[in-house]
Amino acid sequence: MRAARLGLAVNLLLGIVKLVAGFLGQSFALIADAINSLGDSLASVVVVVALWFAQRPADAEHPYGHTRAEAVAASNVALLVILSALFVGWEAIQRLNLPHHPPPVWTLWIAAANVIIKESLYRYNVRVGQRIGSTAILANAWDHRSDALCACAVLIGLGIVRWAGPAYLWADEAAALIVVAAILWSGSRLFQRSASELLDLQADQDFVQRIRQAAESVDRVSAVEKLWVRKTGLEYLADIHIQVDAQLTVEEGHRIGHLVKDQLLNQFSKLRDVLVHLEPYPHRPEREGL
Repeated sequence: MRAARLGLAVNLLLGIVKLVAGFLGQSFALIADAINSLGDSLASVVVVVALWFAQRPADAEHPYGHTRAEAVAASNVALLVILSALFVGWEAIQRLNLPHHPPPVWTLWIAAANVIIKESLYRYNVRVGQRIGSTAILANAWDHRSDALCACAVLIGLGIVRWAGPAYLWADEAAALIVVAAILWSGSRLFQRSASELLDLQADQDFVQRIRQAAESVDRVSAVEKLWVRKTGLEYLADIHIQVDAQLTVEEGHRIGHLVKDQLLNQFSKLRDVLVHLEPYPHRPEREGL
């Protein structure tokens, strides 16, 4: 929540500063970058609300909780990024051949400060997102990285226009188009990741394998037949089919199932719940006389 609120405050402030600077300095690259930041502010509001909603406890209508709201928010952030990029790209193309004054030198300082701030926000959000396993926070992190790349392109474009002369005024719009390309790439990547989570993509194979090994280490578990692990918000749900001796009583098999569930929940803090299903392990009667 702190990471999301920080991103919201910084995006809003940077968006206002760049928008004013873009109009005063007559730089469409800065205006485009400002629109991107203001759009990010709206996206940050969506993330904050989604994280709050995802933490609500389960109820009768949502027995699995509300954690999927976090993935929905991440996909909406990605779509917003893509749509804003298409809008900015269209405007930049229309301005390529329009005459305008070169931006003043102070616009370069604003662009340079934007690069530093956005890259710092990216690194901070990546650390938080990886630590808690939040798709929405990681989405915000990559949005900050795309903004940093965009700001770098704006800085280069403004520098060319400023020092190369009127013949290179197109560099301002060219920088805006580079911004568009970076936003489209990152937005598409973010949408793919969040959509995969909504489609119950199997968890990372290393994580799945460690869960399998932990289950097989429980006494009287003969094998793990099936194991499905899906991400839901910040946590995971596991469905596991374990094989036990076919001659065990229902009570004994039930007890082993609970031991497996307790073992997994205690060992893996990211597991929210484990559904255990028992399967009979092929039983071979011993030969007489052996």
